[in-house]
Amino acid sequence: MKPCHKVSVEKVFLTSIWASQKWIFLMLLCNSVSLVFVFYSYQIGCYNKGAENLPFFENAIKTLQNETAKDSERVKISSKGFWSMNSIGRLGNQMGEYATLYALAKLNGHQAYILPDMANYLSPIFKITLPTLHDKVRNKIHWKNYGLNDWMEDQYRSIPGDYVMLSGYLCSWTFYHHIREEILREFTFHDFIKDQANAFLRSIGGERKNVTYVGVHVRRGDYVHVMPDIWKGVIADKKYLDTAMAYFRNKYKNVVFAVTSNGMDWSKQNINSSKGDVFFSDDPKLSSPANDIAILAHCNHTIMTIGTFGFWAGYLAGGETIYLTNFTLPESPFLKVFKYETAFLPEWIGIPADLSPLLPKN
Repeated sequence: MKPCHKVSVEKVFLTSIWASQKWIFLMLLCNSVSLVFVFYSYQIGCYNKGAENLPFFENAIKTLQNETAKDSERVKISSKGFWSMNSIGRLGNQMGEYATLYALAKLNGHQAYILPDMANYLSPIFKITLPTLHDKVRNKIHWKNYGLNDWMEDQYRSIPGDYVMLSGYLCSWTFYHHIREEILREFTFHDFIKDQANAFLRSIGGERKNVTYVGVHVRRGDYVHVMPDIWKGVIADKKYLDTAMAYFRNKYKNVVFAVTSNGMDWSKQNINSSKGDVFFSDDPKLSSPANDIAILAHCNHTIMTIGTFGFWAGYLAGGETIYLTNFTLPESPFLKVFKYETAFLPEWIGIPADLSPLLPKN
């Protein structure tokens, strides 16, 4: 019988510890492998499901990128500051100032804002889109004032400054005719004004078929004295209106003339209405600058005299426009701020004015 060997307590204790640690290690290793397998399987499943929806996510990312790009562009534009324009004169001047601001700000890459006075003139009549710059903001800005001539010049294509206040009595097609369709959209009438104008035109057309409507604007008012006394010029007389109306009567059948004026009494006395084709817009309930220009703009053709109101009537109506030309003496100071070729479109028809009342009498 083999003799038994004595085993030390320390050895037994160490052996048991090693065995237990080895068992724990093996358990942890197995658990780790299991977790890796489960995780890998989950990843494969997610990948397969993600692959199915990949086009959706790509589109979502592209949409987000596009929106981000748009937001960045908006920030870029707004960081450039903004431009505005003086608001002086009556409706025709306000329209000219608005159109010039719209065109020059766009040309120079700036956001345009209109002043409250201009908004009060134009927004009740037209569906304008430029935002309004309120006085609280306006008064806190250090503006760069920039005066303009009433015609486009090359230097206006690169006006320096982020906060520019344009100024002048502007009404020249040379500023904005290259974006004519945009300007016409800006001066789209509100529906109720358009409906009133068309109702008036239908009423004066009566039972006639294929009517050709000709809008006639007779500018009187302060021009009766300002033109001869200050500008050494004249305004339209009876002969001019007779000649212009004869042109349309000879060219078109079933012509109807819609006359608007700020001197209606003079107009009724000097425009021959005996033919039954002349109608005066003199209803006190409807007569206003807004309704008058809406009536003129919805006609087929235009007879204007002088002034920015008549210009816009012809510009909005399209068609043929007859205007009074050469209405000042050659030495008139008016010609320092006014050019016939930049005030009236080249295709419009000019009838020279009779300057004899300005000439010295024998």
